[in-house]
Amino acid sequence: MTYDITALRSQFPALKAGIAHFDGPGGTQTPQPVIAAVADALSHPLSNRGHTAEGERNAEAIVTETRRAMADLLDAQPSGIVFGRSATQLAYDFSRTLAKTWLPGDEVVVTRLDHDANIRPWVQAADRAGATVRWADFTPETGELTVDDIRAVLSERTRLVAVTAASNLIGTRPAIAEISRLAHEVGALTFVDGVHYAAHSPVALEQLGADFFVCSAYKFLGPHHGVLAALPELLETLRPDKLLPSTDVVPERFELGTLPYEFLAGTRAAVDFLAGLDPNATGTRRQRLLAAYVALEAHEQTLRTQLDKGISALPGVVVHSRAADRTPTLLLTFDNHSTTDAYAYLAERKVHAPSGSFYAVEASRRLGLGDTGGLRIGLAPYNSTEDVDRLLTVLGEFLAL
Repeated sequence: MTYDITALRSQFPALKAGIAHFDGPGGTQTPQPVIAAVADALSHPLSNRGHTAEGERNAEAIVTETRRAMADLLDAQPSGIVFGRSATQLAYDFSRTLAKTWLPGDEVVVTRLDHDANIRPWVQAADRAGATVRWADFTPETGELTVDDIRAVLSERTRLVAVTAASNLIGTRPAIAEISRLAHEVGALTFVDGVHYAAHSPVALEQLGADFFVCSAYKFLGPHHGVLAALPELLETLRPDKLLPSTDVVPERFELGTLPYEFLAGTRAAVDFLAGLDPNATGTRRQRLLAAYVALEAHEQTLRTQLDKGISALPGVVVHSRAADRTPTLLLTFDNHSTTDAYAYLAERKVHAPSGSFYAVEASRRLGLGDTGGLRIGLAPYNSTEDVDRLLTVLGEFLAL
């Protein structure tokens, strides 16, 4: 297909401000259909879920339809879709639940590559249970986290492997399917952080071998909340802490309190928006989503090639995103300039590329960047060649100072 970037961008009201956004890894801008879906949910009768009053039925329909939409996005079962306030909250909830079965001497694997939301909940849960934390390292020179890195820290005592499907800091995409296979061979579960991955790559839960896969709707054009996917049969075996009168049905037993119905409506609309990126695609929503990701990946690859070429021509730039398989995300530092100064300079000129470690503090430290990190440039579906040209021009001006 021809990726009609002009038509696509016209559906994002925020782009009228004239900002070139390269902050997609921290959260994307919102298209009009998603905004309308949130407003529509709030404009009609809405109350706690049920089947009697109109507001109850509206809430029930939103939840049911959004579970189906997320199941299509993640190639999962609707009854295995759990909603939460954020991916971080879901990781904490599930870490507390899973740790109930851990014993002293058990082991939990975390990686230096991950966002802290897929590290600290497991480290803290292991500490409370008396379990041992094993750290899987990555190679800072290449940014690669390999299967051998994971194999080196597995044992028959491993109970869980927490690993990212894509680094939000440098974009590295580890071989999750193979890592999951190794974990399962020693009887361990895998908890996969797919927050950055789902924004750029099609997800198939069982193909990845992930026992738990978490993502966040606001990273793929939706509202702020988290989503977890797992096999319903696995969720049935887990007993989370919950209120006495709340349902024990899966997946609702994991959803603590009233859900944000309006945000769920926005997430359903975001999935449908993604499914429409290729206007010529036909078939089921899942089939249209797969076609859309092909178009999206081709568009982002074109921009990444343009970006890589332009960055390589700039003086004094160090690129820390070097893995062979990675998302269109670049982490930069400069020989003679501060990345926080670059961030401010760009922002003043309506180019948004933030600086920091972005909660991937272990990865930033392993790269030798301390807690400061670097300037992160991340692409999103609405970025254009003109955006990239603006970024390169303004960054070149800054480096010439």
